[in-house]
Amino acid sequence: MATTATPAQRKTGGIFLIEETNPQEVFTPEDFSDQHRLIAQTAEDFANQEIMPNSARIEQKDFALSRELMKKAAALGLTSVDIPEEYGGAEMDKVSSSIIADHMAKQGSFAVTFGAHVGIATLPYVWFGTAEQKKKYLPLLGSGEWVGGYALSESSSGSDAMNARTRAVLSADGSHYLLNGEKMWITNGSFGDVFVVFAKVDGEQFTAFIIERTFPGFSVGAEEHKLGIRGSSTCPLILNDCRVPVENVLGEVGKGATIAFNILNVGRFKLGAACVGGARTCLANSIQWAKDRKAFGKSIAEFGLVRELLADIAIGIYAGEALVYRTVGMMDAATAGIAKGSPDESKLIRKAIEEYAVECSIIKVWASEMFDQVVDNQVQIFGGYGFVEEYPAERAYRDSRVNRIFEGTNEINRLIITGWLLKRAVSGQLPLLPAIKKLMDEVMAGPGFAEEDERTLAGQRKLLANAKKIGLMVSGAASQKYMQQITDHQEVMGAIADIVIEVYAMDSVLARTLKLIESQGEAASATAIAISQVYLQQGFARVEAAAKKALADVAEGDMLRTQMTILRRLAKLEPCNVIAARQAIAARVLEAGKYAL
Repeated sequence: MATTATPAQRKTGGIFLIEETNPQEVFTPEDFSDQHRLIAQTAEDFANQEIMPNSARIEQKDFALSRELMKKAAALGLTSVDIPEEYGGAEMDKVSSSIIADHMAKQGSFAVTFGAHVGIATLPYVWFGTAEQKKKYLPLLGSGEWVGGYALSESSSGSDAMNARTRAVLSADGSHYLLNGEKMWITNGSFGDVFVVFAKVDGEQFTAFIIERTFPGFSVGAEEHKLGIRGSSTCPLILNDCRVPVENVLGEVGKGATIAFNILNVGRFKLGAACVGGARTCLANSIQWAKDRKAFGKSIAEFGLVRELLADIAIGIYAGEALVYRTVGMMDAATAGIAKGSPDESKLIRKAIEEYAVECSIIKVWASEMFDQVVDNQVQIFGGYGFVEEYPAERAYRDSRVNRIFEGTNEINRLIITGWLLKRAVSGQLPLLPAIKKLMDEVMAGPGFAEEDERTLAGQRKLLANAKKIGLMVSGAASQKYMQQITDHQEVMGAIADIVIEVYAMDSVLARTLKLIESQGEAASATAIAISQVYLQQGFARVEAAAKKALADVAEGDMLRTQMTILRRLAKLEPCNVIAARQAIAARVLEAGKYAL
């Protein structure tokens, strides 16, 4: 059953960098329907009652238990969220899908098992499968009877997926393909029943295949001994003349890249949702510890620097929610008009989601790095106990690290962000070049006299507006200097991506808060206002630092001095009292005993 109920407007991907955002057109957690909230509670209860009590067994690689938990989750409809109803699925909107990923993320290892199965291991059939493939595999995956996996990476081609060495050769009678090669780091490898595996037909045509565990020539290597997520299965898949029927080609021969990259977009925003959910658990654990732990005759929750750490976790959760649900809200708005059951339904849905590829990469990078800071804060709050296995901080710290590698490393995603924006600018799909020209005309004309802005959060509105201008200025300077060769200058592309990431985060936080103020008033939105004050000031500082890094590379002499003068003018803003704001945020979450914003 669909649950689409979103006020979000369909937007061009990346347009946030150019246009002023209307808060009323942004989907936020405050817009969740009653059904969305019921889904969240169902996933939350399942995680608390079924997953967390079994955490020790999960960490000991009790994969029989993991399969049992998958079936229990399936009975509640949690595994079939993206599967069409005609194949036994719940066919919910992307908001619901993200809510489930968010609230199932209390235990890192099982979150990975569950997330891989529900997302990247199931969606390829939904979007690219034939009617026969969907009928055969989707009911098994949706019911949890079978567990799925997704096999793209190889030892010599992690980020460079197109450099795969696994080969597929059509048999003489044309009835099957013979696959040879080895896939690495495959989640659910040791107990998965069916895998989407990528190989090159005749060493040239990158293609996806559906491989069942029982196919001749298929075997699984030894479990990897990992730093974190130890309770998830990670194994190599070994293909030794593996016989795959021709009807198990997924999509078209030579079109595997389309499958791989479209699926990764969904994997990225779901990973971001899971990072937000993990951070929420860390905050609850940290609050409880800070209240109970005594030092110098009082609870450490009374110490200002501990309260700052708690506040920063809450800020990260609020911002992460704003980023994730804004983006999936736009996806749902973009897919709302697609006729159900139409011949091109899957293709149109893919194209609608692909429009927000840059936002998906932003979410992946931002949320994984936010979560790394959260688990670091949690260890710090726990002190020496945070370094001991029997306490939750230690495992969360280890489990978090892989998120910056999953779904394309953060370095690769930074290159995707900048490359995607510049490519769309050159093609005219995103009016980035006219916006850069308009900005340069404005700044070269010198400072003007603007009217005093007396609106709520006026200072933060100006920070955001100037951050966008800085992003345009740096993008224009880098493009002018390096033109088509900019891809050879990854450090500059990375700095531009850092600016774009922060602009989207700042924009999403401010839009969410302004929408809250409009609906609830300033007094009721006091904590959200404090969060916006802190986040936008710190986000702007990161924008300024990234701009200095890039400009120093793309300009020199008088040109660099001119650009730095412009940057200083844009960065000349009065700071807010982030100490007081953080104290207010900490007081709110300590009173609630959890994230409650």
